[in-house]
Amino acid sequence: MEATDRQILSLLAADGRMSFTALGKATGLSTSAVHQRVKRLEQRGLIKGYGATVDHEQLGRSLTAFVSISPFDPAQPDDTPERLRPIAEIESCWSVAGAESYILKIRVESPTALEDLLARIRSAANVATRTTVVLSTAFENRPAE
Repeated sequence: MEATDRQILSLLAADGRMSFTALGKATGLSTSAVHQRVKRLEQRGLIKGYGATVDHEQLGRSLTAFVSISPFDPAQPDDTPERLRPIAEIESCWSVAGAESYILKIRVESPTALEDLLARIRSAANVATRTTVVLSTAFENRPAE
């Protein structure tokens, strides 16, 4: 991939609402050239979408935790993501190698809400959980460089 395309990806990762004109000024390309490159990056699947960075504390979900889950019966079919998909507090679900099968990133209001959520996860997916509570976040969702 060309350095200019990498620069465009980095700029858009930092600000997905950046205009084609602003991208052009930052990269030294014309607005139409930037537009063509961005469309090509989208078509190639390098840009999967655009989104907003949400302040979860202002939404009342100031507690972030990572929940590692392991099935009670590994012989059962692995339909864990489908079972957990309706639980809105689960922000991300990653299949992982290691002692656990999945790691979930969750956001809730309080320790009591976390306790309730863990019970719902265990019940919905028939899994054991191991939880790590986030104390602070130095950085998150860093743009690709």
